[in-house]
Amino acid sequence: MSAPYENIACFIDRDEASMAALAEAQRLSELGTGRLRLVHVAPDPILMSTGPYGFVAASEDVYRGAEQWLREQAAEVPGAQPVLLRGYPPAAACDYAAEAGCDLIVLAAYRGVVRRVMLGGFAAYVAYRAPCPVLVVRPKEATPADGELRPDEAPVSVGQGGGARG
Repeated sequence: MSAPYENIACFIDRDEASMAALAEAQRLSELGTGRLRLVHVAPDPILMSTGPYGFVAASEDVYRGAEQWLREQAAEVPGAQPVLLRGYPPAAACDYAAEAGCDLIVLAAYRGVVRRVMLGGFAAYVAYRAPCPVLVVRPKEATPADGELRPDEAPVSVGQGGGARG
């Protein structure tokens, strides 16, 4: 039996929820001979303001740090290829999936309430706009106090067009 996915893109960030998504993506990729790409989107630096002064972090420093971190993550996953993108994370993720011909996107569902309010729902945006099926992985340690997630909820697969499949 061949693996159902040949070109998996796992979007990761520096949090535990992303590591749960990575573990699931790695498990799926080991079912066959397909490619696993670990993708991180480094957002464009934003203006930081303190009183009458403001500054923007040097973008090349931000990207170099992100690239180094991503390489370290990929080195821990046999056969994984690191891919660093820049820009607005949800749109960059969907654009990359279309350009790279991905047949599955794996990502984490959970962010803290503050990050979700400030940055928007990455998983929701990608699930509804991706050119391929999306596997949304919830971290096992999520509790009702963290939001609306329950610890016993399993990963949910959202297909193209947002149709739930599992």
